[in-house]
Amino acid sequence: MVVSTSPFVPHPGPVERPVRMGLPALALLLAVELLHTQASPPARSFQLDYEEDCFRKDGAPFRYISGSIHYARIPRPAWRDRLLKMYMSGLSAVQVYIPWNYHEPLPGVYDFAGDRDVEAFLALTAELGLLVILRPGPYICAEWEMGGLPAWLLWKPDIVLRSSDPAYLAAVDSWLHVLLPKIKPRLYQNGGNIISVQVENEYGSYYACDYEYLRHLLGSFRALLGTEVLLFTTDGTRAEELRCGTLQGLYATIDFGPGSNVTEAFGAQRRVEPKGPLVNSEYYTGWLDYWGEAHASTSSTQVARGLEDMLQLGASVNMYMFHGGTNFAYWSGADFKDQYKPVTTSYDYDAPLSEAGDPTEKLFAIRTVISKFQPLPVGPMPPATPKYAYGWVALQKYADLLDVLDVLCPSGPIQSQFPLTFEAIKQAHGFVLYRTQLPRDVLDPATLGAPPHSICDRGYVMLQQEYQGTLERDEQTTLRVMGKAGDTLDVLLENMGRISFGANVSDFKGLLGNLSLDSITLSNWLIYPLAIDTAIQQGWPHTALPKSSSRGRAGPAFYTGTFETPGSAWDTFVKFPGWSKGQLWINGFNLGRYWPCRGPQQTLFVPGSVLHVGRPNNITVLELEGAPPAPSLLFLDQPLFNRTLSGSTEATE
Repeated sequence: MVVSTSPFVPHPGPVERPVRMGLPALALLLAVELLHTQASPPARSFQLDYEEDCFRKDGAPFRYISGSIHYARIPRPAWRDRLLKMYMSGLSAVQVYIPWNYHEPLPGVYDFAGDRDVEAFLALTAELGLLVILRPGPYICAEWEMGGLPAWLLWKPDIVLRSSDPAYLAAVDSWLHVLLPKIKPRLYQNGGNIISVQVENEYGSYYACDYEYLRHLLGSFRALLGTEVLLFTTDGTRAEELRCGTLQGLYATIDFGPGSNVTEAFGAQRRVEPKGPLVNSEYYTGWLDYWGEAHASTSSTQVARGLEDMLQLGASVNMYMFHGGTNFAYWSGADFKDQYKPVTTSYDYDAPLSEAGDPTEKLFAIRTVISKFQPLPVGPMPPATPKYAYGWVALQKYADLLDVLDVLCPSGPIQSQFPLTFEAIKQAHGFVLYRTQLPRDVLDPATLGAPPHSICDRGYVMLQQEYQGTLERDEQTTLRVMGKAGDTLDVLLENMGRISFGANVSDFKGLLGNLSLDSITLSNWLIYPLAIDTAIQQGWPHTALPKSSSRGRAGPAFYTGTFETPGSAWDTFVKFPGWSKGQLWINGFNLGRYWPCRGPQQTLFVPGSVLHVGRPNNITVLELEGAPPAPSLLFLDQPLFNRTLSGSTEATE
């Protein structure tokens, strides 16, 4: 029995009535019908078959072998290369997230240009012969900033995210009315290559368990995409996850990694979907990295064995990730597991295609398994992209951050008796400076401190423009300081990425509580929202006159330098010998956060597409804690992902 995914019962059709028709007319009618039947191909369809426990594509049994790829983590010039490598690996489909916050930076302001042109990416998948499993959210997790939800939702501080809160639903509906009409023509039934669409994401792992919310989304997706598209959910295999994450009218799929017992895991799916295809929507080929923890890796043998076990059961499988890519700029998210755990800039994921898009041993092990179940495309696997070690590049200090506030905050500070969050001043990412004055002489060291969970996420403290140290969420929340009444106290707050998975994704940033000096609450703040990226994209500081700086190397400061490519711009990896923590831009492109002293990641990936040929490449570094005595960067032709916390070993992965 082939079951339509439509929630509606098809109309039985008009009642037949006898019609008198002469023989010539009848013959003509039959001839026309025969011609019509021969001329029109069978209708395109992608459906669930509950009798044969499979998908049916155009009426024939179908199983997909898919891999996850995130266009938002790959520069647009590399899209074709990565997709072609996935196709040549034997995949029939790719699974794609759409991060809402990547496309709607402010309410009602949409960006689908350049690297954000999701329609161009989807057109490329179709051109290369890949089907698409689309995951448009509105929440996606993905270890992406706030799980893809826009930070501006938190402008309403009491909003209940991922629930039937009217304020949240209004924002979701507004977004879906912009996004889903772009998707509808690309559905398989409409001549496109999107075979299924996921609603929400691992909702069973969220505390709200709000069925009204899921029902609302189901109604919106049906209204905007039509009744024929196959809609599904994805959740973990625990009973509680499947209880809260599934809904009648949405086909329930599961996710699990190579360490799981395949039979037991699919048994969990069968408890909620007794019939229909077995589907693992996220089969983990590796895992993400957190700052301060060892680089994650999963053996190729284990991944290949688990894949083969699932394919032998006839299951459809999506490998998460097939190509991870990079959390450029401020896009990396965070987990909360007893404490705040920010995700690294690299999203290599130990995936079959490396962060730089190169085939790995794991890819070939997977490809061998796939070849046992379906023919591989004819032709060679495209090779690794060329890399170049540009070598050492010397930098010079341009200015301390405190000396360029006029450039970084041209509209001037906001005055407030007590600190305001990033969200209260409508700053989504990056940095905000909080400034006040000491209310009294502090001749003996006093404790500058914050209440628990109120430094979100790191605070770089300066007194009279001298760096004092760093306050950190769930870590060090006090410093000892001395000074005189009226001395200027500056705290530069860094957003390290909003929580993307766990109990609550309402992760406000900045100073969430009052700072105090011993028992005295500090008040009368000047708050500077810093538009660093805007300034750098406009050519600053390379187009500006250098600032003279008599102070030393400690504390937040900008460093600049240039280098040239020898005839062609190839991918490279930049290392930060002796640097502490900060942000890197090349030619105005924000390559993300570096933090070599915390690790494990030691290098940042620099795509060749951001580099210039025949003219200098402008490097800008914002170092937050302290640069080395002779500040230089080292460009390598391979990454360094794994540094033990003791600092005794470095390994290339």
